[in-house]
Order: sequence, then structure tokens, then C-alpha cells
Amino acid sequence: MQRFFCFALAAIAACASSSAQAQPASTGSGQAYPARAVRIIVPFAAGGPADVYARFVGQRLQEALGQPFVIEDRPGGGSLIGTDAVAKSPADGYTLLMMSNTHTTNESLIPKKPFDLMRDFVPVAPVNYSDLVLVVHPKVPASSLAEFIAVAKAKPNGMNYASSGPGTPYHMAGELFKAMAGVEIVHVPYKGSAGARTDLLGGQVEMMFDAITTMAPNVRAGKLKALGTTGKARSSVLPEVPTVAEAGVPGYEATIWLGLMAPAGTPAPVVNRLNAEIVKIVNSADVREAWGKQGAVPMSMTPEEFGQYLRQDIEKWAKVVKLSGAKVD
Repeated sequence: MQRFFCFALAAIAACASSSAQAQPASTGSGQAYPARAVRIIVPFAAGGPADVYARFVGQRLQEALGQPFVIEDRPGGGSLIGTDAVAKSPADGYTLLMMSNTHTTNESLIPKKPFDLMRDFVPVAPVNYSDLVLVVHPKVPASSLAEFIAVAKAKPNGMNYASSGPGTPYHMAGELFKAMAGVEIVHVPYKGSAGARTDLLGGQVEMMFDAITTMAPNVRAGKLKALGTTGKARSSVLPEVPTVAEAGVPGYEATIWLGLMAPAGTPAPVVNRLNAEIVKIVNSADVREAWGKQGAVPMSMTPEEFGQYLRQDIEKWAKVVKLSGAKVD
């Protein structure tokens, strides 16, 4: 009899647990989440990686959760304008932020911001990361990274490198390269990647770190020379190009990653529901295959793990900012 009651109690507990897991997330008002459209604010220019992947993930979330996920691009201020808008939004799960390592860099690069990343936001989930590629205009008299470094050292501040703006992964990849390679090249920030790429292709600037999928066609067409990719291993997109680390700057690594955050105070059930769905999306076979062709690697973490990742990234780039003396004017 005692064994029967123990078995019965265990069964009841299991059913209760299963029932609890099956319950839809709530915003805290008792209303199932999501009950209406959700905004994902992208604080960068349209057409960039953050915008592209926000739309991809938003569409998949819409299919999974049955409500629209609307992408809203709010560029400006080195991501500050759109990010601040999310920080000031209600903490109900209906306004999310698509963020990148621009945000972790800005914690030290722009200390006087209207928000603090780890105070005013709660981590939801990472999305993916991608390697960058160091490209130069054909007029640059270098066919390898070692030759480029030699040319740069022979003429300090004689060459310029473009970026999509201060604090972006492209800017900080350049600053990390300068510090580790011991070269002096001048940063030329643009308001978005389009202008930077146009001037690089036109020869107005000599060099740029940029998204590998965007630059690969220009490299294959001979419009630019690729001297190194920025990951730990060679990229499947440009496998013939060595990494910066193996080409002459040991230990160098700088990628661009993307993730989602929500205003601080967003109910945990909502955060966990979003995290679970995003983990399913990025781990699905078709997504892994499609992103692999683009050079993007899915990232899968719990909200707590993502929070730890963010803190470590803040520390990493704070050291680079200090070492390089990088500033935002």
C-alpha cells in the first residue's frame, strides 16, 4: 500500500510539472504571451547583418508564436538612439533589442550613455556570430598580411581604414589589429557600412574590416584583396584566405555576434519562452545549413549563460579600448 501511495504521489507530481511546463508564458498581468505584435528594434542601418538576421529570426518567431514580430530600424548615435528607446520601453516583452558587440564595446568606449547595458536590460538569447575579413584596395602594394604590415610600419598614419561607425565591430577589429600588429593607420568612421564600402572600392580609403559574406563577391571579382579573416579558423566562405592570426598576428580574433535583449524587469516566463523558441530556431538543420553558407555560426545559450557571455565581452573590449586609446568624438 505504501508503495502504491508513493507511486501515486510521484505520478501526480510529474503531471503537475508537465502541466506547468505546458502553460503559456505570461506578461505578469495574467495574459498569455504574446497576445499582440512584438517589436524588435534594430539600432543600426537597414541592410546590415543585424537588420537581416532580425528579420529572419522575427519571421520564425512569428510562425512559432502566432503573432507578428515587426522589425523597426532606428540607427544613429552609434546604436545609442535605438537602444535607449528600448531601455525606456515597458518591460512587458513587446519591445526587444537586436544587439551586437557594438553594445559591449560601448560600455567602455562611451561611458556617459543614457543607459547601462547590464542594468537596464535583461539578456534573452544570442543569435549567431560571423567572421570579418580584412580587405584592401588593389592599389595597396601588398599581397599578404605580412607585406601590408611592413608597408604600414614604413609609413605611420599613411593609410586609412574605414568602418561603419565608432564602436562598431568593424571599428574595434581595426583598433585591435593596430594594437596587436603595432601599426599606425587612421580610422575613418562612416554613418553605416554602405558609404565605407563605396569609398573603399573607389580607393578613397585603403583598408576595411567588414562582413565576410558582403565582401567575398568583391574579392572574387578582383575588386579588393583579402589579406586575412578574423576567426580562430579559416572561413568556409573564403577558405583560401588565411586567418589574421596565422598570417602574421598570433592570437588575433574579432568576430561580429548578434543577440536579443529586453528591458530590465521583463517577466522571466516571457524571457524564457523567447529563449526557448530562439534556441529551436538557431539549432534547426535548415537554419544551420543556410547560415553556414553565409559564414554565420548559430549561438545557443540560456539567458543566464548569455548574460555571462556579455559580461566577459564587456571586459574584453574594455581592455582593447584602454590599450588602443580609442575614443568617440
